[in-house]
Amino acid sequence: MAFGFELLHTDTTSAARRGRITTPRGMIETPVFMPVGTQGTVKAVLPETLHDIGAQIILGNTYHLFLRPGHELIQHLGGLHKFMHWSGPILTDSGGFQVFSLGKLRKIDEDGVRFQSHLDGSNRVLTPESSVQIQQALGADILMVFDECIPYPATRTYVEDSTARSMRWAGRSLAAHDRSDGSALFGIVQGGMYEDLRRESAQILMDIGFDGYAIGGLSVGEGAEEMYAVMDYTLPLLPQRQPRYVMGVGTPENLVEGVRRGVDMFDCVMPTRNARNGVLFTHTGKISIKQAQYADDSSPIDPQCDCCVCSNYSRAYLRHLFKCNEILASMLNTQHNLHYYLSLMDQMRSAIAQDRFAAFCADFYAMRT
Repeated sequence: MAFGFELLHTDTTSAARRGRITTPRGMIETPVFMPVGTQGTVKAVLPETLHDIGAQIILGNTYHLFLRPGHELIQHLGGLHKFMHWSGPILTDSGGFQVFSLGKLRKIDEDGVRFQSHLDGSNRVLTPESSVQIQQALGADILMVFDECIPYPATRTYVEDSTARSMRWAGRSLAAHDRSDGSALFGIVQGGMYEDLRRESAQILMDIGFDGYAIGGLSVGEGAEEMYAVMDYTLPLLPQRQPRYVMGVGTPENLVEGVRRGVDMFDCVMPTRNARNGVLFTHTGKISIKQAQYADDSSPIDPQCDCCVCSNYSRAYLRHLFKCNEILASMLNTQHNLHYYLSLMDQMRSAIAQDRFAAFCADFYAMRT
């Protein structure tokens, strides 16, 4: 199947959208949350478990897989899907965010980014062309253009220069993309917290023409209101009949507010990283399972959750595992958190289809404590 996007319904009370993405490896019902599989694995979760809890698509990391074990090896062994035993669609980021996070270990110029590997200090280079080539060697279904993730805060001069360069890199990324494998390529809107620069970036990308559009440069230290403001003035600029992706976001509240504004796709390490640190998501908010109050608590993490963790294990047991530093703690905590996130998206899809998204939002916030 060729890549495509079908807009099925728009909620009458908001900009929330119900859609369907088609890829060569299956369909994706949107809005969707993508668990992050940085190094060829969603940490502490079997691929079979991801299928069981409703994951439709996962994210792979170009930077990390480029450094170890190397995209050539993964391609030789049949591609990332076969390598990690995941049959569904995979979206790969471009490596731009990871390079951005290297700070003084990297140097950006018009050609691309020169950086030192965080693993062995070796000198490496990523360019728009090589990023796309690496993503295609991995066998990704959805690729992202190579860009610079702009830090926050940043001066207007810095944001202008960085955004202009990222737009030039976007054109080079598209020129390097070989569509014969059925993969799609998404552009990434930059522009920092400046509305006019976001508008200019979005227009340049649409003039170039991509299969979908992402909003980058969020969740980098700005407050929630600034994040939502960027969504408010950027999302309406993007094509109605193509998927919209907000990168690296976020909390359950961020997901609800993003969907309310018309976002179709999200990814974030929050559910998995928090799980490994003993922070669990529930319908009423977060709990820290390490707290002493749960030592003799026989109740499940979330009485309203139907995941196998909540059906079979108590808070007391999960606290015991965490305090003992048992591997099973990370496995069970992560499975629950991802189930919560994926169930939240499923509930939002149903609410949009039934034109009751406003009521869903009211119920969602009423339960938060």
